[in-house]
Amino acid sequence: MRILYTHALLIYSVNMARIRWTAPEYKKSEVDSAGKVLTQQNPTTNDLEKALTVMNNWRSAHSFPMNTFKIRLGRAAKRVDKEALVVQRLKRVPSIIKKLKRPQTSTMKLSQMQDIGGCRAVLSDVSLVKKLYATYSDKRQSRGLKHKKVNEKDYIKDPKPDGYRSIHLIYKYKSDKKSTYDGTLVEIQIRSKIQHAWATAVETVDLFTKQAIKSNEGRPEWVEFFKMVSSAFALMEGEPTVAGTSSDPVILKAEIARQVDELRVFQKMEKWTKAITIIEPKMRELHFFLLVLDVSEENKEKLEIRGYLKDAERTATDQYLEAEKSQGHNLDKDVVLVAADSIDELKKAYPNYFIDTSHFLGYLKSYLAS
Repeated sequence: MRILYTHALLIYSVNMARIRWTAPEYKKSEVDSAGKVLTQQNPTTNDLEKALTVMNNWRSAHSFPMNTFKIRLGRAAKRVDKEALVVQRLKRVPSIIKKLKRPQTSTMKLSQMQDIGGCRAVLSDVSLVKKLYATYSDKRQSRGLKHKKVNEKDYIKDPKPDGYRSIHLIYKYKSDKKSTYDGTLVEIQIRSKIQHAWATAVETVDLFTKQAIKSNEGRPEWVEFFKMVSSAFALMEGEPTVAGTSSDPVILKAEIARQVDELRVFQKMEKWTKAITIIEPKMRELHFFLLVLDVSEENKEKLEIRGYLKDAERTATDQYLEAEKSQGHNLDKDVVLVAADSIDELKKAYPNYFIDTSHFLGYLKSYLAS
């Protein structure tokens, strides 16, 4: 892994308290119409451009509510676990479109999508995950919280069929001062380090092998591998395993060991990490980070990080959309805009973009050696 440094993209303001967060500029009916255009087979260039503009404004308008939830989540997580990691991200355009097209969510409107803006807390172990979750479930501790919880999913108690494990909480934003963002939905994810290592390893494999395991469209051998590893990690945490995997620990370990050899998991993941060149900003006082990852051989597998100060939210979200447009349907490229307190936090929260599967491999090695 090679790390290069570049100057950050910076925009200063006189008063940070006067940050001009993006506000919604379109009616929800217009947002939903834009969503329909984005799912069409061959929309006209003008219709697509207009739809992307509307969608980007709607997505960007989640930044302020999302930041509000992140601040509270950060405080609550640090009280539970001093080592907690808390970040936020805006959902990528390809992910938005794919979700709108998915058969099970095909009736969903863009304005109803629950995870366009998301905050994530990663805690040291599953017991601390449950402790933090309890603070959001306890009515006494949630007293005074203006925002309404509209949905929650405990994928630790009941893992997804593909092996995904985490806790998701969906809130509807409500302000007692200004109604600009009222009704905006924000997702909170709470997961342990080992659950985080699994999820980010899936995304790394998706990118390098041109799959979509995360969207239930992966190759059978990799899908089965990650399901079984998720069950193994669940056993390490003393939690329920994934439906359809062996309930016999001896058989499960033998199957995982066989697939590790057949898929050459360690060799491939370690090779990917060594190949990547990272271009990151010199300045450290940054808030938004645009990650532009290109794993094509002609571009020598490169991750470029563009940094922005907190008052450059509009610039960051505009350049996010432009980067996504240039990405197009290229499976070698991936783009995401996230907010974190430092580059170090960024690397821990999004190891898949840094092609860092070391934690995943460490947990896997520990399991196989036990």
